[in-house]
Amino acid sequence: MREHSREHPEDPRTPGNGDEAGAAPPVVWTGRATNRIQWVLAAAGAACLALGIELAVDNSWTSGLAPLAMAVVGCVAAGLLMLYGTIAFVHVAVRVDQDNLEVRCGHIGVPRTRIPLTQVIGADFAPRVTPRQWGGWGYRWRPEKGTAVVVRRGEGFVLRLGDGRTLTVTVDDAETAVRVIRDRLHLGTTPPRTT
Repeated sequence: MREHSREHPEDPRTPGNGDEAGAAPPVVWTGRATNRIQWVLAAAGAACLALGIELAVDNSWTSGLAPLAMAVVGCVAAGLLMLYGTIAFVHVAVRVDQDNLEVRCGHIGVPRTRIPLTQVIGADFAPRVTPRQWGGWGYRWRPEKGTAVVVRRGEGFVLRLGDGRTLTVTVDDAETAVRVIRDRLHLGTTPPRTT
């Protein structure tokens, strides 16, 4: 699913309308990426939660109170973790304005990462980012690779920060995001590709 919006309060020209050479970059660029497969995991989390509630309400457990309490707590905890983990990372929203890049995850926008563009030294297009590279979906950190927000496999961008850290984000139309970021940083408009 692709969803993009570009706001142009000062310049109504947008790339792709026939005025490529003189087109100004968007004042604000927004992009999203969605992973509908994670709703299956959310349903499994809801089922675990429902099972925990059912065990707590149905008093026919004959093995004693301690095993019942452990089963209820285990099911409820697993259900809540699965629900939060999947709903929080079903989609990601990226916003690039004149001063900052903001990444918001899930329906409530948490976790949220805001990076001033003054801390960014480069942006690269990554044509293929996979959960396998990062050890799964979600907000990830690997010492040798940096931080990533991975909600699905596919295109994304990699920010290189002045302190040596990197941030990888999967988002639709990542090439445009890189172009906008590079323009803000005055690095040219051809986004290099990373693997």
